[in-house]
Amino acid sequence: MSETKQHRVIFQPSGRQGDVAAGTSLLEAARELGVDVDSICGGRQTCGKCKVIVEEGAFAKYGVVSSAQHLSEADATEREYFARHAKQYSEGARLSCTARVTGDVLMTVPPESTQHKQVVRKSATERNIEVDPILRQVFVEVEPHALGERRGDWERLQEALQREWRLTDLKIDLPALRLLSPALKAGKHQVTVVIWNAVEVIDVRPGYHEALYGLAVDVGSTTIAAHLCDLHTGAVLATESTMNPQVTYGEDLMSRVSYAMMRSDGLQKMHTAIINALNQLALCAASTANVAVTDIYEAVLVGNTVMHHILLGLDPVELGAAPFTLATHAPIDLKARELNVHLHPGANLHFLALEAGHVGSDNLGMIVAEAPEQQDELMLLIDIGTNAEIVLGNREKLYSCSSPTGPAFEGGQITHGQRAAPGAIERVRIDRTTWEPRFKVLGSELWSDEQPTDKIKATGICGSGIIEVVAELFSAGVLRADGRFQVLGQEVSAVSGVSQVSSEVSSDVFSATPVTLLTPTTRAFHRLRYNGPKGEYILATAEQSATGKEIVVTQDDVRNIQLAKGALYAGCKLLMQQYGVRSVDKIVLAGAFGSYIDPMRAMVLGLYPDCDLAKVVAVGNAAGDGARIALLSRKRRIESAQTARTVHYIETAIDPNFQQEFVGAMHLPHMTDPFPHLEALGVLPAKVAAEANGENERDRRRRERRERRTEATEG
Repeated sequence: MSETKQHRVIFQPSGRQGDVAAGTSLLEAARELGVDVDSICGGRQTCGKCKVIVEEGAFAKYGVVSSAQHLSEADATEREYFARHAKQYSEGARLSCTARVTGDVLMTVPPESTQHKQVVRKSATERNIEVDPILRQVFVEVEPHALGERRGDWERLQEALQREWRLTDLKIDLPALRLLSPALKAGKHQVTVVIWNAVEVIDVRPGYHEALYGLAVDVGSTTIAAHLCDLHTGAVLATESTMNPQVTYGEDLMSRVSYAMMRSDGLQKMHTAIINALNQLALCAASTANVAVTDIYEAVLVGNTVMHHILLGLDPVELGAAPFTLATHAPIDLKARELNVHLHPGANLHFLALEAGHVGSDNLGMIVAEAPEQQDELMLLIDIGTNAEIVLGNREKLYSCSSPTGPAFEGGQITHGQRAAPGAIERVRIDRTTWEPRFKVLGSELWSDEQPTDKIKATGICGSGIIEVVAELFSAGVLRADGRFQVLGQEVSAVSGVSQVSSEVSSDVFSATPVTLLTPTTRAFHRLRYNGPKGEYILATAEQSATGKEIVVTQDDVRNIQLAKGALYAGCKLLMQQYGVRSVDKIVLAGAFGSYIDPMRAMVLGLYPDCDLAKVVAVGNAAGDGARIALLSRKRRIESAQTARTVHYIETAIDPNFQQEFVGAMHLPHMTDPFPHLEALGVLPAKVAAEANGENERDRRRRERRERRTEATEG
């Protein structure tokens, strides 16, 4: 009997994917893969909660061609449902309870179709900001028009603004000019005027009007966060976040560049998706704060260079290969209406300056927020994401670079990885003697050993959990310094090609290191097993998971984390080399991911160089805070453009030392670099601690041979 044909099914924005049998409904596939798709009508096609959007086209990253034709045809009931709700649903919408898989398919699960909403951690932080926005709102009384007078309403308003507020050489935006005469009439010649940058009148309202709001937006590769601010007081009135809809077209930046390159409509599709997301965020923020979206007069946006270009509708293809050419380095001001962003008709969009081909305005926003150029301490600032931005410096000089960490820290390329959502494992502890794990999932304050097994319902591992589990596996001795699982019941060499367990790993990365024999009396072996040559660790049992399947950490998962952390560490080392230092005074972790990882375990992993842990601090969404500062402070906005031109940029892609640093950084926590602060805490395995003191395994063996020769000679 022939086996049932399998097809690849990919759900975004969760990134979960797998092969399912032909004929499986999308809802069944979602349940099988642990994807959160809501359904309350029991598949009767009435609630619409299980709606998904089928994406069309070739997706090279996943090696699939997705098409609506790869699903069973909609039956009469489903067609009737969408006919009744035609205005609510976009093209490509299907009800997952009835659509059955007949080929490879990639789909987006919209927010309204999820029962447990994505946890987006990009809130604003408390900061002292001198409020002096680029917008000014003034109340003025205009002389009425006299019979036979040749001055128009605009000329008389200009004179009033000069007389009462000493504002000269102003121009007026066309939508504002259209409002002027009706406003003068309704306000009995008393009007409130909004002026942008002391050069342009962008709004005129009758009588006295106080509403003046701005939006600070961090356009991240994975998430977008918007802070609605009162431009009079600087107060944050609302914060709204959402997943970046471009994730559907690629989880990392180069995937999106490739999507724009390979499809004639690729750039337009990604541009439209991000504009729609911005409009939705603005509307939600205004609704939360109970203000009119048309009272938002200014938005400041930050993002990496690829996000910047796509948002502006600029072709990002040149950013995909050397020499990584930008369309422009300079800050940009344009009308929101030019990008079809729905704010006030005269609202301005300000994009902070870019630093270089791979370092964007989000990095500049981090600099604006943390102000390393005003500090004496040598600060290392790291914004960890699919593309990590790094800054090193103080008031003497600043260096910056970007490292291609990829999506592993956000759950991508991890067997049971997922983004932060209820049920995701976010905290892990592993017993040093038994190797038994304890973990916490998002949405619960209890550890796994503090509640009934069937109540845990773990769905996967999010970024902070991935960092912790690999660090804990290493500290417990389950993983060796080269990233391989310990070999049970036999002694082998770790040289690539000699060890049957790890023959797939390159010997230029891993040195020859003997493996200590492990005995069944000292470890709980049921947590560590081998599938052929590759080991894997069982983090959650089938009974502890929501899907009824084990949640494991595989050798490939560890390898992907090593690749990600190695790239990040290598970027840090390059900047330290350029600055001429071997250590830093302070490490600042920015971004949503940086704010939720455990600093000590991240250092055990080797995510960043050794530092006093008391000086490793998380500052939240520094890029978004930088956008907020630029929104509220004209001075800091001007200074940011100057800073962007004075930062010394290092291009990691072509730096000859990057590969060497990367190879060393693949080890846990590093092949040669010392970690005295970790050694003092006793969290490193004994052999690694010895290496941190300057004696690596090869040096130890040489020393022991010399001692034996000396003893033999003396004997």
